[in-house]
Amino acid sequence: MGDFVLQGNVVVGVVIFLIIVLVQFLVITKGAERVAEVAARFTLDAMPGKQMAIDADLGSGLIAEDEAKERRYKIQKEADFYGSMDGATKIVKGDATMSLIITAVNFLGGCIIGMVQGGMGFAEVLQVYSIATIGDGLVSQIPALLISTATGMIVTRAVAEDSLNIDVTRQFSAQPRSIMIAGGVLAILIAVPGMPKLQLSVIALIMMLGGFYLLRRMQSFAAVPEQGPMAMGSPGVAEADPMNIMEDEENFKDINSVYSLISVEPIEMEFGYSLIPLVDEASGGRMIDRIVIFRRQYAQEMGLVIPSIRLRDSSSLNTNQYVIKIKGEEVAKGEILVDYYLALEPPNLEKEIDGIDTIEPAYGIPSKWITVDKKEMAEIYGYTVIDPLSVMLTHLSETVKKHAHELLNRQEVVRLIDNMKKQSPGLVDELIPNLISYGNFQKILTNLLKEGIPIKDMETIMETIVDSSMTVRDLDSITENIRVALKRTITRRFCEGNSMRVVTLDAELEKNIITSLTNGDHGVYLALSPDVMQNVITQMSEEVKKFQELGQTPIILTSQVVRIHVYRLIEQFFPDVYVLSFNEISNNIQIQAVGNIAM
Repeated sequence: MGDFVLQGNVVVGVVIFLIIVLVQFLVITKGAERVAEVAARFTLDAMPGKQMAIDADLGSGLIAEDEAKERRYKIQKEADFYGSMDGATKIVKGDATMSLIITAVNFLGGCIIGMVQGGMGFAEVLQVYSIATIGDGLVSQIPALLISTATGMIVTRAVAEDSLNIDVTRQFSAQPRSIMIAGGVLAILIAVPGMPKLQLSVIALIMMLGGFYLLRRMQSFAAVPEQGPMAMGSPGVAEADPMNIMEDEENFKDINSVYSLISVEPIEMEFGYSLIPLVDEASGGRMIDRIVIFRRQYAQEMGLVIPSIRLRDSSSLNTNQYVIKIKGEEVAKGEILVDYYLALEPPNLEKEIDGIDTIEPAYGIPSKWITVDKKEMAEIYGYTVIDPLSVMLTHLSETVKKHAHELLNRQEVVRLIDNMKKQSPGLVDELIPNLISYGNFQKILTNLLKEGIPIKDMETIMETIVDSSMTVRDLDSITENIRVALKRTITRRFCEGNSMRVVTLDAELEKNIITSLTNGDHGVYLALSPDVMQNVITQMSEEVKKFQELGQTPIILTSQVVRIHVYRLIEQFFPDVYVLSFNEISNNIQIQAVGNIAM
């Protein structure tokens, strides 16, 4: 074996052996060990942040329980993997070290055996056993070098969805010129004396032919999209355009086809070109599945079935932009970077991470777009890291919730009533149309949804309408009675634990509001003086800042008489502030006033 590997030259064998050993220890094994240690430490440190991000997505309805379990399982597997690789690098390093010890033991043992038992001279022993030992050491070091290289490739691998085999194959096949150059270098090595010419010739030929085949294949694929723009300008297509126009004209001669042009989608979402892979299921996009989950959870929580959402691409938008439309009109817009992650800044930022400054579109939180390699470091610094699809879905879900009352049309009201007929047919027959019409019932449900009150308990809502209709006919008064009947639902929705932080109204201010109520053609409305109104709005602005610092939803607590009028006063200035009455809160809740609005 030594004669075959070293060709009888001990010096050459020792030099090659030392080069391989030094490369393995100083470059590959040492680097892989350090990378594995750092990756294991960072992965374990980032686990709490990743778990919090999963819990946040689950709580906001962006993912289901099964997906949350799957993501937690992947995090656990990732932590186990890097922890195992940290130990595996120690084994690889020990294997390389052991090969050196074995080589030394073989050399010393061979020299002793040759001199003591074989009767050989010292020079002859060195000649025979040095060649044998170095040859054997080279044979044992080459597998150890391959194992160390494979370990280094695994631990230094970047974040990817596919397996290592697929990634390596894809990267090698994407560089056919490099493969051809390597084959050419091997062909040149044939001219070096002592090199195995037959083996090098076969390998060089295979690499050059394989690289040439891959290069031709890539060029043929690249030529396909280049023919697209040329085809659009060809005479054949130019002649086809009038045909298409004529077909459209024939189609729109039918009056029913013209009506299709004026239809309005309840909810639309338009995307720029770069965002299409997030939506297209053929490209692995999961947006449609996530929207289905959101619609189901919103229906379970609020009692309203969100209409189907129309998704389409738009050439009028920038490549990274998207637009959300309600009934054909734009209500929200955002811009995301597909290959980045959005890092939400924590309240107490200790260390800042490099990224592109932006504002989170749903809640207006200062954020940064960061690259994939900075994701784990951002989580360690306390940032909440969100993928681009979740950013877009969160914005969509919050926009739909804000405009849910606009989506409750007459047809949906009829469906809700028909569904109630299956459960309480007598109650429905007593209520509609004897006591209230479909239109007025829709207005009551719209009033509840507009202020974030679930309409899931339809039986309680209908029973309260029946009881209230005996004494009052005003829809606002009936709505207030319904809110009192839904006090447990309202308390659960706006209360955290057993306490609720609120802003109260001064008794004198409430008296002023009551005395300012005026009857008009469209019911009772509030006619406060401009000075008092400006004073209330100014104080409210200061109180809202307190809730922002606490990270909670602003709530104003009033008496039942003035609640609806206070809400209408501030809704145009503070749309995210909720106004509740004392009668709408359960008796076991502890109320903590963080501010007071006075005259």
